[in-house]
Amino acid sequence: MIKKLRYNKEIIWSLAANDFSSKYAGSVFGVFWAFFQPVITIIIYSCVFQFGLKSTSPIENASYIFWFSAGMIPWFFFSEAIRSISNVYIEYGYLVKKVLFDVELLPIVKLISAAFVHFVFIILLFFIAFFNQESITIYVLQLVYYLLCNMALSLAISKIASSLILFFRDLSQIINIALDIGLWATPIIWPYNIVPNNFQWILKLNPLFYIIEGYRDCFVSQQWFWNRPYVSIYFWIITVILYGIGEIIFKKMRPQFADVL
Repeated sequence: MIKKLRYNKEIIWSLAANDFSSKYAGSVFGVFWAFFQPVITIIIYSCVFQFGLKSTSPIENASYIFWFSAGMIPWFFFSEAIRSISNVYIEYGYLVKKVLFDVELLPIVKLISAAFVHFVFIILLFFIAFFNQESITIYVLQLVYYLLCNMALSLAISKIASSLILFFRDLSQIINIALDIGLWATPIIWPYNIVPNNFQWILKLNPLFYIIEGYRDCFVSQQWFWNRPYVSIYFWIITVILYGIGEIIFKKMRPQFADVL
């Protein structure tokens, strides 16, 4: 896969840039819509929980909106990547039918396209820190690592979904429902320490827990990822297993892709 990426990097970047711009082609405000809804979501949830429900950050000296945004922004990337990559073979059916085109590159195209928006939200997080007088420390450097984790998990899960969805179109709706549930089941809006200690291990079985808390370690909790060795090992084992399952399903289903499109 790494060799494929290096050999086809120009094609991948070109398709990713075109994918990003084509989503909003024809609309008056263009790519503005890629950022508008997530920003409004952050504002609404922050107002409801901070002012309406009087929620506070579990981290001392950190504002709720900063703590919340540090967890919500990686979720935006994950959910967008899952939704877009899962339908990538349907969207790019004309390329899938071309024998000479390597369709394994298409999920990477969608992943990079989603990353364009994610980088802007990372900048937004720095602005939130500035306006709330939050401290940005050297721990933020590990953001690169956690972004890699987010991309790896998104790719692993969606590799399975994108291969199956061609044969079971209702899977798209199931994924949307699962993501809606996942938003509330993952400690993004609420802190995981409200769960009794003897049940917190259940939350940690969710690999997204590692990513969400990782982003918060970069900005709020200020903790290095190697201080969580067991959770880190568990995350990568689960991610590799999911990717391996995706590879098996993809290779088995690939010969029938053109027939069902």
